[in-house]
Amino acid sequence: MTGLRLAGRHGAIDAVVRVPGSKSVANRALVCAALVPGGGISTVEGVPDGDDCEAMMDALRICGAVDGPRIHGGCVPGEATRFDARLAGTTSRFLTAVGALSTGGVVIDGDAPLRRRPMADLHEALRSLGATVESTEGPAGSLPVRVASSGLHGGTVGVRGDVSSQFVSALMLLGPCLEGGLVLRIEGELVSRPYVEMTARVMTEFGAVVHVDDALISVAGGSYSARTYSVEPDFSSAAFPLLSLAHGHGTVRVPSLATARLQGDSVVLELLDRMGISVRVDGSDIVAHRPHGAPVRGVDVDLRDASDLVPALAVAACAASGTTRISGIGFIRGKESDRIADLVEGLRMLGAHAEAHGDGISVTGGRLEPQGMLRTHHDHRLAMAFSMAAAGGHSVELDDGDVVSKSWPGYFEDMHDVLGPFSERN
Repeated sequence: MTGLRLAGRHGAIDAVVRVPGSKSVANRALVCAALVPGGGISTVEGVPDGDDCEAMMDALRICGAVDGPRIHGGCVPGEATRFDARLAGTTSRFLTAVGALSTGGVVIDGDAPLRRRPMADLHEALRSLGATVESTEGPAGSLPVRVASSGLHGGTVGVRGDVSSQFVSALMLLGPCLEGGLVLRIEGELVSRPYVEMTARVMTEFGAVVHVDDALISVAGGSYSARTYSVEPDFSSAAFPLLSLAHGHGTVRVPSLATARLQGDSVVLELLDRMGISVRVDGSDIVAHRPHGAPVRGVDVDLRDASDLVPALAVAACAASGTTRISGIGFIRGKESDRIADLVEGLRMLGAHAEAHGDGISVTGGRLEPQGMLRTHHDHRLAMAFSMAAAGGHSVELDDGDVVSKSWPGYFEDMHDVLGPFSERN
């Protein structure tokens, strides 16, 4: 763990920031490609180099599925295979579902923070489909977990929708491999619904037949088909340079972002407009602009369908007039960190007035006065969000700058023209 200090940027921003490909899209495409039967070969282009996708690629290499840029289908993991998901919740949950196809059994594990994240609902759903699922060290419903096929079958499964959409997506990805397909009955409200729709659309690109309704998701039995697939730029990452204009002024251009079509986090463009930061499409690029001295307004928004935007929006709200209220996000307490309590802690360290509520937070804008080292809690999005204050000339110190490697290893270098210079601190 390496600390990092941003001295603060002064003057107008004139930045072109290329964001990584969407890790959410990439990991879905990689699983679909790996599950193509008969050794069919796919190519997945634009896979980002963050830890989450590296963990998925490492798992596929263990299975013998990776040959340069090509992914060989049909490489089901064999007995005694162990996958290390590191800190990647999506990767761990997708690999758990894939592991249910292994007759010999596989073990999925991760770093300590991932071992604390909820997994029980996914484990129980896989058991109902005929898988053997056993937590091997910690409490039931946690990692590490051993998963094996034990007469795996399709059918109808009930799954809670208010814990993590990743459980739903993991089961959906498994659906085409089950005889008779799979019907998921969503119990309660489905959070982060756009991620479920993203899963369906990526699966469809690989030949699956998927229907998503309000409370039922059906996946036809059959198989995936090999293809070449290009991963679109990541809106979740783009939120950081774009919303940094709440603290600074000038122009930020994100190349190729206008070509992205699958991500619910594209709602960030609407949020920018509501806050008073202009946004336009220029060819395939998104360009955001804020004149010097232009006011930034607080917003009242429900982000249950785009919860990865919460840290960036909350830090942007520190520079806005009035109070910003973000609701519908109680479930993000179970992310890489407690993204409500830990975010509020950091906002207060920045000098903002912030409060946690049952399902969200409120942030009242004002003059920021950062007050020492900010804790990132092993959470890449907290680290990137807290750094945004440097766009307004504030000095920001983070206890761990390396944590951004989860999704955007080159974040601080790529954001130099937005945030200014940085230095590492031991």
